[in-house]
Amino acid sequence: MTIDQNGTALTPLRVACVGAGYFSQFHVDSWQRMPAVQLMGQCDHDATKAASHGAPPFTDLDRMLRETRPDVLDIITPPPSHAACIRAALAQGVRTIICQKPFCRDMAEARAIIAEAEAAGATLVVHENFRFQPWYRAIRRSLDDGRIGTVLQMTFRLRTGDGQGPRAYLDRQPYFQKMERFLVHETAVHWIDTFRFLLGAPNAVYADLRRVNPVIAGEDAGYILFDHPNGVRSLFDGNRLLDHAAENHRKTLGEALVEGTKGTLSLGGDGAVRFRAFGNLTEEVLLPAQDSPGFGGDCVHLLQSHVIDAVRNGDTPENTAADYLAVIAIEQAIYDSSETGRKVRLALT
Repeated sequence: MTIDQNGTALTPLRVACVGAGYFSQFHVDSWQRMPAVQLMGQCDHDATKAASHGAPPFTDLDRMLRETRPDVLDIITPPPSHAACIRAALAQGVRTIICQKPFCRDMAEARAIIAEAEAAGATLVVHENFRFQPWYRAIRRSLDDGRIGTVLQMTFRLRTGDGQGPRAYLDRQPYFQKMERFLVHETAVHWIDTFRFLLGAPNAVYADLRRVNPVIAGEDAGYILFDHPNGVRSLFDGNRLLDHAAENHRKTLGEALVEGTKGTLSLGGDGAVRFRAFGNLTEEVLLPAQDSPGFGGDCVHLLQSHVIDAVRNGDTPENTAADYLAVIAIEQAIYDSSETGRKVRLALT
């Protein structure tokens, strides 16, 4: 039995997962670590994969939903299956649904499925978890405290080091090679949302994207410049063929600077956040490097815990699908900018 901070016994929330690919291990591990959650099943068309993480296995989503009656469905499948999975959950009365990114196949499908979820009274959340990484939370607290004064700009340098040669991505996520839209649609989308979280929604973007490794279908490098409110700018400088100084290149996936009139915040590949006051040479460690379970500072667990807390408290969680439509619109503007060679202005509400 789990007891909350007020001494009240909590009834475990029932969770089921659909999708058992590479990244599902982090979702399932998180659910299994939550004392107030009961993992009822994991569904995949491949029975071996469905049983690979220890949850009760299913190969048919409708059957799993009927038999387990989950409070929460966690969708960990590629975008072409998102709408069907969400509709199956809504038909079975599931009222909290979490869905991995990239969300749905396009803006039209995303809008349609959001409308259906709203009509059913369901909460639909996109599993965009990078804003929950502890280093970005620490940076946000520092910005809110005014530590670096007036913020002028932010840069993130993506350097995963996994994109060289004919076997790029094949060992972990081989479908990356066939994605016609890759760097932005699959990866940079994390920083579209993170920049929004830290600096506010951008009002314009300019992008110059390219493909460096000829064995893949989509772009794997490029620059994206964002204009944010109050004259703030951010730069995403991405190249999946190059690396950065880190024992684990997948911890932060790169390095960041946030610069203001009173100082600079820096993020290294070890996950530490440091502050250097303007005019000084020494740095203060605001968030030390630390080992964490799971992926990316345990951001999957932090997001999923946030959603469970919101369900229990009747709150609206971050990254609702309706809010996430802005991310989809920004992503499309980035591709439009790269194709036309022009800055694209955004009218986001």
